[in-house]
Amino acid sequence: MNSNGKNQQVKTNIPPHAAERYWRATMSRDARADGTFVLAVRSTHIYCRPSCPARRPLRRNVIFFRTGVEAEKQGFRPCRRCRPNEVAGPVALVERASRELAKFGVDEGIRFAALAARLNTTPGTLRRAFQQVTGLRPRDLAAALRLSRFKKMLRDGKGIAEALYETGYGSTSRVYENSNAQLGMTPATYRKGGKNMKIGYAIAKSSLGKILVGATERGISAVYLGDADAKLLEELRDEYPQAEISAGGDAFAQWVKEIVQRVEGNPPRLELPLDLQATAFQRRVWQELQRIPRGSTRTYTQVARALGSPKAVRAVARACATNPVSIVVPCHRVIREDGSLAGYRWGLSRKEQLLAHERAAE
Repeated sequence: MNSNGKNQQVKTNIPPHAAERYWRATMSRDARADGTFVLAVRSTHIYCRPSCPARRPLRRNVIFFRTGVEAEKQGFRPCRRCRPNEVAGPVALVERASRELAKFGVDEGIRFAALAARLNTTPGTLRRAFQQVTGLRPRDLAAALRLSRFKKMLRDGKGIAEALYETGYGSTSRVYENSNAQLGMTPATYRKGGKNMKIGYAIAKSSLGKILVGATERGISAVYLGDADAKLLEELRDEYPQAEISAGGDAFAQWVKEIVQRVEGNPPRLELPLDLQATAFQRRVWQELQRIPRGSTRTYTQVARALGSPKAVRAVARACATNPVSIVVPCHRVIREDGSLAGYRWGLSRKEQLLAHERAAE
């Protein structure tokens, strides 16, 4: 990343708040970010993985892309040192394991040791790869893949009974107890900027200012707090740059009303379906946040321990900061170890008021 070259004018659809996250991951050489974006250096015309061991470039020379393909379209070449255009190491191993899990499913008896042997690796190596790349156990990923197959069968016109049988679900209750609780997509399909999504939105008033609710026909994709309609809509377009976004009318008025009620501290009355794009680790964090009782708080350390990853405190904080459905996924209930309020995307004042409303309603 250190050869000489001239700066060039390039285009990227990465919003500024995402670029800052990517830069922090770049500076820390965070291998967990590999595969989620690449950094391209204007002065060298080269793009790299976040974990590239080469010396860090100047921030002003760096531009981010979600994929190497996008970087190459803008004239950048892959780094010969970190080879960002190749799938290797833990990522490749998990991709191969995922294909095996997709074939066999959760209830068809494929055991972890047998899966490792099939891939010519050891159970320990495979377990570490899953933890590093997805944050999930193989069984958890297999469950997500099975649910995905079930939904695809229904979309393709198969009957519920036939889809249940072919995917190995014992009953409809097994499906519904998992469907709305599972946030996000599988690791192979996350972070596509809302491609092929149609998102309707509505903006309502609350004691904390304006609330924007964005949703697809399947569920809620965004809940933002702010003061100006135009700014909230701009944030939605930044979050889902490739989605088709339009005013939602009355299509999901009951969801909007429910969220406003929760902002005011009232207990949930409806189960709100979610349609989110997320990494596997984000999904696990957001699920854990939904388990925090109303009026209560947890520290980032407590959330990390609950996930079985006590060293992942910073990763938990990042997942909270990137939560696109505030209120529904209550990231305002996570605080610092000393009890003080940490950063909140919509302002510490709103975080404080949300907690006060919830406690007053208890």
